[in-house]
Amino acid sequence: MTAIPEYSPPRPAGLVGLYRRVIKLPERIPFSLVQLAARVAIAHVFWQSAQSKLASWPVTLQLFASEYNLPLIDPSIAAPLATTAEITGAVLLFLGLFSRLGALLLLGVVSVIQIFVFPENWAEHLLWASLLLLVLTRGAGAFSLDYVAERTFSASGK
Repeated sequence: MTAIPEYSPPRPAGLVGLYRRVIKLPERIPFSLVQLAARVAIAHVFWQSAQSKLASWPVTLQLFASEYNLPLIDPSIAAPLATTAEITGAVLLFLGLFSRLGALLLLGVVSVIQIFVFPENWAEHLLWASLLLLVLTRGAGAFSLDYVAERTFSASGK
């Protein structure tokens, strides 16, 4: 039997070829690094937000009572809920542990902020939501405790 060589189109030479090779370079970046960057970046945003709330709790309560003015929920309940959600979500995302749950939790926070608190900041909220949606839909990636747990439980047959 005669082997038929596989056809591969000729690679463009010169400037066009160089351009095509250069624009394909980012495809070599492991997607897990993109997932890690997204997790760390958005975790930092919400960790900082929670830390500023905790730094001056009386001011935080006043902000929730006057400026944030959430409907249907008392400021004395909303402030600790928001702070707890931000800390929990940030830690889960940073560690990559139950990261989809952390992303969903923070998407809820972003939604409340967008709808009730600062609707004019939609571009920033869309950026946050994009990073959170990446984690929610694609997971935490190989550099996460979720990945380690999945491998551990898969290997043990559970």
